[in-house]
Amino acid sequence: MEPEISSDLLRRLLREAAGSAIEICGILRGEAGRILHAAPTRNVAADPARHFEIDPAALFAALRDARAGGDALLGWYHSHPSGNCDPSATDAAQAAADGMLWLIVGGGTVRLWRAVADGARHGRFDPVVFTVKAGAHVEKNCEAVQMDGAGRTMTFAKAQGSSH
Repeated sequence: MEPEISSDLLRRLLREAAGSAIEICGILRGEAGRILHAAPTRNVAADPARHFEIDPAALFAALRDARAGGDALLGWYHSHPSGNCDPSATDAAQAAADGMLWLIVGGGTVRLWRAVADGARHGRFDPVVFTVKAGAHVEKNCEAVQMDGAGRTMTFAKAQGSSH
């Protein structure tokens, strides 16, 4: 099953990333592969313009909430102010091969990745095909979503195979 995310949530993340000189970051939460929330956290990296580190206090709070019956932790998100939405070598070095989702925003585009052993990108990440829901409209088999500069129109790049 493809992970699902709403167009409203993607639009919010694209706008936040476009409006920030530092890497935005946060926690993806939801249920059964549906990303319902992207909870922003403070970027506590030593150089937040080039790297991200999720605030440990926010991470522990999210873990406690999930254990108490709240939405599950599905993964993480962050932006690349340089404009590339592919994982960097630094992302790969910091990622555990735990199957968590990594949503990366860069250059007005969003892509979704899964942290795995022996991944296609830097030996750590495989691209993930996902579904975008906009009200009653559903776009399946997306490999990337791009938003125009005005923040009004989304373009969906479709995958030519199966998701990983």
